[in-house]
Amino acid sequence: MCSIVYIFLEVICVFGAGTTLATAKEFFFTYFLEPVKQIWIKDIIDILLLSLVLFFVYRLIRDSRAWKLLLGVGIIVLMAGISSIFDMSALSFVFGNIQQLGVLAILILFQPELRTALEKVGGTSITGIKSISAESRELASKSAQIEAICTAVNDLSRDKVGALIVIEKSTKLGDFIKSGVYIDAAISPYILRNIFFDKAPLHDGAVIIRDGRICAAGCFLPLSTKNDINKDLGTRHRAAIGLTEISDAIVIVVSEETGIVSIASEGNLQRNYNYSTLKQELNSFMSVAGISDTARHAMEKTHKKDKKSKKKDAADSEQ
Repeated sequence: MCSIVYIFLEVICVFGAGTTLATAKEFFFTYFLEPVKQIWIKDIIDILLLSLVLFFVYRLIRDSRAWKLLLGVGIIVLMAGISSIFDMSALSFVFGNIQQLGVLAILILFQPELRTALEKVGGTSITGIKSISAESRELASKSAQIEAICTAVNDLSRDKVGALIVIEKSTKLGDFIKSGVYIDAAISPYILRNIFFDKAPLHDGAVIIRDGRICAAGCFLPLSTKNDINKDLGTRHRAAIGLTEISDAIVIVVSEETGIVSIASEGNLQRNYNYSTLKQELNSFMSVAGISDTARHAMEKTHKKDKKSKKKDAADSEQ
């Protein structure tokens, strides 16, 4: 493309277009064509990597208050540039002093967003190869956990008992676990119902589930700093949103007033879940759907054999 434009300018100059086009040709050759010729593969890779970094930063801040902060920083930089161009001594003095503390100020202002970004980068996991039997056992275990959670939440919703259930993923929640009472119990509807019973000592805090077990109860969660949250939502919902703003956990909330079931993830809250939609959401979150088809078929085959065996035993006992 560059060669075509250059040849076009050359032809025009040959046929007497004059000094202006000759100057344009020289400008094009010096400032555009020559630099393009010097681009190497590493430069292209460098540009692509920089584009990915900028895209990641944009995705990180586009839905957070950091976007407004960044806009404010941009305005300050623009004003500093204008004061420098027009030699405004007073403004140049002020912005010159601000510039010296600029990096530190940005680190302080964007501390929550920087922490979230580093946690997301550090939390990226590489899934190893698992055997079919291991995947089948994992599928069975997670399915049982989801069944227990959905049953408990359904009962709590029916009785309008408030609840806050956190499922930990890659971001570790040790600081919040320490704020509660360590339990380390298997997930069961009975235990969850008893924890959130309104006379129970731990019912006001959150239950945190780690590695398929109830790790702690009565835990305190950080409240969201968002200003656009529905005023009808209470402290439980704000705490659920607040935790998911700084981690990749999922939080299930049962409203004490209405019994409505909500799910918070990635700083957003979705409401009006029932038993089936909650189960579907948890399946997706806990990656049950991501287990290989081979493992799933193997488990289904095992279930069929167990059913046949039970039917046979029942028939033998009747005889």
